[in-house]
Amino acid sequence: METKRSKLLLWGLTIAILGGCVWALYATGFFQAAGSPERLGEYIARSAPWSHLTYFMVQLLSVVIAPIPSNITAAAGAYLFGLWPSFLLTWGAVTAGSVIVFALARLLGKQFVSRFVNEKLSERYLDLIRRKRDTFLALAFLFPFFPDDLLCILAGLTDISFKRFFLLTMLCRPWGLLVACAVGSSTLYVPLWGMALLGVAGVAVFLLAMRYGDRLERAVMERLGR
Repeated sequence: METKRSKLLLWGLTIAILGGCVWALYATGFFQAAGSPERLGEYIARSAPWSHLTYFMVQLLSVVIAPIPSNITAAAGAYLFGLWPSFLLTWGAVTAGSVIVFALARLLGKQFVSRFVNEKLSERYLDLIRRKRDTFLALAFLFPFFPDDLLCILAGLTDISFKRFFLLTMLCRPWGLLVACAVGSSTLYVPLWGMALLGVAGVAVFLLAMRYGDRLERAVMERLGR
């Protein structure tokens, strides 16, 4: 009975906080600005001298509640703050947001997850996460064409440990964000043909890893165990 009451209290608190965050984003014009890095940059710059904190919170909330890819907000932050400040803020915010949604899914269960992830998407990825676990999550975090934030929520429904998930998030999620920050700060320019080439190579590596990942993992573990 006490557990049920605590869960209901957590449900109510979560809904209240998330609802308040959505209202705050809407009232301050975030969703109108979210269409492009330029408008997002203007939105963040308006909060000076607290623009760094605003950027961190926007990045964190984009993982938790807003369907805005972190790469877009990373590019906007890099335009404002430069490569390394924006990358470190983004890395911290995205890691914190990933851990929050993972923990909420673990605590509140499938009913909570279904409010954020539609059934079709859940069916497509949840079984893969359960079967391939570290291999799939690591690759999905590394490549930009997967819904990273939604995968973090779904991971909370599996038996992967909190520590393991945290390490995967810390080690695998930042690289795409670093590229986005580099592009946004004009430190790195990637032409269209280069993006296409990287995309094709990424898909090939992903498919090979999904097919042979278990075999490679066993081989590495056997090697390390000797």
